[in-house]
Amino acid sequence: MKINKLILTAIAGSLLFVSCSDDDSDSNTPSGAYDNGMLIINQGNFGQGNSTVSFLSDDLVLENNIFAAVNPGHILGDTAQDIAFKGDLAYIVLNFSNKIEIVNRYTFAHVGTINQGLDNPRYIAIHNNKAFVTNWGDGGVETDDYVAVINLSTNAVTSEIAVTEGPERILEEDGKLYVSHKGGYGYGNSITVINGSSNAVITTIAVGDVPNMMEEEDGKLYVMCEGKPSWAPTAETPGSLVVINLSNNTVTSTLPFTGTSHPSNLVIEDDKIYFTEGSDIYTMAKNATTLPSAPLFTTTEQGVYGVSAFAVEENHIYVGDATDFNSNGKVYVYSLAGALQNTFTVGITPAGFYFND
Repeated sequence: MKINKLILTAIAGSLLFVSCSDDDSDSNTPSGAYDNGMLIINQGNFGQGNSTVSFLSDDLVLENNIFAAVNPGHILGDTAQDIAFKGDLAYIVLNFSNKIEIVNRYTFAHVGTINQGLDNPRYIAIHNNKAFVTNWGDGGVETDDYVAVINLSTNAVTSEIAVTEGPERILEEDGKLYVSHKGGYGYGNSITVINGSSNAVITTIAVGDVPNMMEEEDGKLYVMCEGKPSWAPTAETPGSLVVINLSNNTVTSTLPFTGTSHPSNLVIEDDKIYFTEGSDIYTMAKNATTLPSAPLFTTTEQGVYGVSAFAVEENHIYVGDATDFNSNGKVYVYSLAGALQNTFTVGITPAGFYFND
C-alpha cells in the first residue's frame, strides 16, 4: 500500500469550460466542465481522509480539488488509489476508506458510494456491467486476498474471487481480466487471468519479481516487473520487462534489467514503450529486443526523486512528483523529446493520470 505521510493542501486554479466527446461519439456537445482533459488523482495523507482530484484541460489549464468544489460538504475519502470510467460515470477507489465513490465523470457531481465488500481495495477494471476490484485484505495475511466483483446496476459486491497475495493492477482485454501480483507486503511474481463472464480463474502466469504496470498491445501483454528492493528479506533482484502472448497465455520474451535497476511505470504510445527508473525517463521501440542503455531525458533538474505518476499522450509526457512527501505535489509536462513545457502544483502525491475525453 502506498502509505504517504503528507500535509493536505489544495491550490485553487482556473476553471476552463471546454467541449468534448464521450467514449462513443464524435459530437462536440459539451458534457460538463471536466471534458477534454486529464483527471489527476492525489492520494493525500494516509489515515487523514484528504484525497483530492485535480483537472488539467487539454489547453493546460488546471483546477485543483474538483470533488470538493462540486460537492461541498462531501469528503472524497482516504488514499485515492485508482479511477475507472463507464459511460458518463467515474469510479474512484479509496484504499484506506474501503470504498468507491461514483461521480459523473464530466461534471463530477456525486452519484453514489460503494462501501460494502471491500477490504484494502487497490485497482479497478470494468467488463460489461461488472467492476473488478483488487483487494489486499489484511496486508499481513497471505490468504485473504481477492478480486471483488461488483454489479454496476446495484453497486453491490456480488462475489469474491480468491487470488494469491498482493493483487495490484488489473486490466481488461477481450473479456478477460489480468491481475498483477505485486505481493502486498510480500513480493509476488505472477499474473492471474480471470474469465470476465464466469468470474473463474483461468490460469496463473509466472513472471519476474514484483510485477506492477501492464499494457496490452496487438494481442500481447507487456508487464513491467520492478524486482525485489534492497530491503527485501531475501536477495535483491533487478526488474524485467515481460511480454505475454494472450492467445495462449505464455511468456514469449523477458528483457532483464541489470544490477540494482528497479524500473517502474509503463506506457505504450505510437509503437513506443516508455518507462521510468528513478528520475529518468526511457523509451524504446515496441518490438525492441534489448533495453535502452541511456534515458531519453532526466527530471533531476526539476528535483524529481521518483516518478509517482506517468503518462504519454498527444505529444506530451506527463510526470507526477510527490516532492518531499510533506508538500504539494507537482506535475511536469514535457515534449516527446524531453523539453520541459509546463509545471503545475497539484494535490498531495499525484498518483495517476486519467484522460477524460
